This record gives sequence, C-alpha cells and structure tokens, in this order.
Amino acid sequence: MTVSGGTNGAQPRPGLAARLDGLPASATIEMARRARELLAAGHKVISLALGEPDFPTPPAAIEAAHAAALAGDTKYPPVDGTPALKAAVARKFARENGLDYAPDELIVSNGGKQIIFNAFMATIDPGDEVVVPAPYWVSYPLIARMFGGVPVHPVCDESDGFSLRADRLAQALTPRTKWLVLNFPNNPSGGVCTEEELRAIASALRDFPNVWILSDEIYEHLVFDNRRFTSFASVAPDLRDRILTMNGVAKAYAMTGWRVGYAGGPRDLIAAMRTVQGNATSGVCTVAQAAAAAALDGPEDLIGVMRATYAKRRQAVVEALRAIPGITCAMPSGAFYAYPGVEGCLGKTTPDGQVIATDADFALALLDRAHVATVPGSAFGLSPYLRLSCATGDAELEEACRRIAGFVASLR
Repeated sequence: MTVSGGTNGAQPRPGLAARLDGLPASATIEMARRARELLAAGHKVISLALGEPDFPTPPAAIEAAHAAALAGDTKYPPVDGTPALKAAVARKFARENGLDYAPDELIVSNGGKQIIFNAFMATIDPGDEVVVPAPYWVSYPLIARMFGGVPVHPVCDESDGFSLRADRLAQALTPRTKWLVLNFPNNPSGGVCTEEELRAIASALRDFPNVWILSDEIYEHLVFDNRRFTSFASVAPDLRDRILTMNGVAKAYAMTGWRVGYAGGPRDLIAAMRTVQGNATSGVCTVAQAAAAAALDGPEDLIGVMRATYAKRRQAVVEALRAIPGITCAMPSGAFYAYPGVEGCLGKTTPDGQVIATDADFALALLDRAHVATVPGSAFGLSPYLRLSCATGDAELEEACRRIAGFVASLR
C-alpha cells in the first residue's frame, strides 16, 4: 500500500514557523561568510566586516578560567549567573556607572545578544512597536520581528554626529511603543550621546510610562577626544523601574568567544528573562563566567591601551577615506567603526560593467574585486554608507584603505 503525498507523488513535509518569513540572516555574519569563502579560494581578503577586537583576552581572565576548571567548577551553573560573577557585575555597575543592583536584579547570559532575545521574548506581543534609532546594530529589529514586534526607526543624522535627538524620538513614540533601544556609543556609526542629550531623551520618555528602555552600553569604554561616557540609568533614576542596562565582556576585554553578557534591571523583568533563559539555554559556561569575573575585577590598563589604539586607527582610517573622491566620512566619537558615506560613488560602473546603484552593490563589488569585506549601511537602516571595523591590525587597515581607493578610482 502506498500513501500519496500529492499530485506529484512527493511526501508532505513539516513547515517552518511563519515568524521567520522574510527574516534575513545577519548582514555582518553574511559578509564575513562571503569573505571566508574567498579566503578559502586562495584570495588575500581583508575582512573589516565583524566587530571583533584584535587584542588577546587578559591573562588574568584565562588564568581564572583555568583555575576554575582545575578546581572542578564544571557543573551546571545557576540560570542567571554564578554568585561570584553577579557580585563582580554589581561592583562594576556601582564603580563605573553609579548604579546599584541587588543579585535578583542581575542576569548573566550567553553574550549580549541573548540579553536582547530574553528581554524581547519576555515582553513583546504581536503588533508592539520597538523604537530602534537608525543606524542600528542589525540584530535589534530582527529579534523584535521574531516575536511580532514592529520596528520603528527615527534617524540619527550624520550632521548631528549620529546622536539621537529628543524631538525625533518624541515623533516616533506612540501608545503602541513597547521598547526604546539606545546604543551609544553606537554600532555602526560611533555616535555618542552627551549627558544633556540623554536627559532630553529621558524627558521625552516620561510622557510614555509604558515603554521599556534597553540601554546597550557594550562600547562604554571606547569613547574618544576626552568625551565622558554616561549611563542612561544614571541620568534618569526616576525611570529605573523600566530601564534594562546591558553590557558584556566582549568588546572592552577582547572576550568575544567567551560569550558572556550581563544586564541589570527591575526585578520583574529580570525574573521573566530568567524564565526565558531557563527554558532555552540555562546558565552560561562556568569557566567562562570565572574568566568574566576576573576581567571585571582585574586591572584596567588593557582597556586604556585598546582605547588609545582604536583612537589612532580611526584617525588614520577616516583621513584615508576622506582623501578618496566620492567618499565622505564623519569622525566617530566612540566604538571602533568608521561609517563612510558612498553617495558620490553611486551611479558609476565597474570596469566589467556592473552599475553601483546602492551601498550594497558597492560593498559586494568591493569584496569581489578588491577583496575588502565591509557591511553596507542598508543593513543598519541608513544608506548609502559602509561600516568598516577598525578592530584590525594597522597594516591591514592601511592596505584596505589603499584597495578601497583603487576600487573607487576604477569606477566610471
């Protein structure tokens, strides 16, 4: 006996969830994948696509992980973080940000991305609006859409240093708004909000008491030109019961592969996020948590070295890009990216006849012909730009800028 699966005889298959319809892969990860393919084919590719520090993890963190493993600290951890790491996180928030959190107001997750995922899954219902100022890190709106959220994107203009203006935020907030995402210093633009600008943003939010605020402060230590970083919760203590302050060890301590993010926030939200995480991944690797605690409590000299190095690199990269006809580039105030504009190159044609109509066309042609991997601004919600990571060696950055100049010079 045979069972027909349809008119063509094929067996029916289970389907995928509708929530994934039209949800693209992360553009940063996709460009890095394409770069690896070219590299595997024998091409000398310079990848500026991923924001990954080129510094080693601090020795104290590695030694702490080794000691934890030798001591047998290899069992299931608490879902929301080990007591030792949560205590280190509490000390960090108090010492550096003037924020006091009790243990049940803290959570440790598998990288910062899981913090966002937990928070959005715990709060977003279909149709809820999530205000994500553009340009934005690619994952914020994608995660919101997974849960039926509707991203709304007020623009942070280059003329404003890519900072968020309170009047533009006010225009984006509605009774349907569930979250506002703040990310300053910003990925991809390097924009930084001043304390005065943050106070104006807080003022706009006071008219919308049902809005949660996610302050992603992962780049807090990377601010330049004698600027001072200010944590959003510290300028708006009256909004504390709806602010989730997120951070991690990936950028400041060159620990991207250890996958440790953390956040402080109101007890009810943290409890809901703990429930989500407990049914998804449970706790974070114990030896990674030991390493993170050592990094947070350890010497900060590495941070100063990294910050000085990135400041020097961004100066050299921006100057090199500004010297290329058709390219403009604002000087980033923080993070380790450059966000050059390529509008002057649009409409031109490559030597083999490809028309550069968009920044995505530019990025793909640059990778295919000059073997420099970047990410188009369209992935971050603001075109026509490119994001270049300056967390790369000086010689590679210099060579990448030479290749970009040669590619642009070849356009007609």
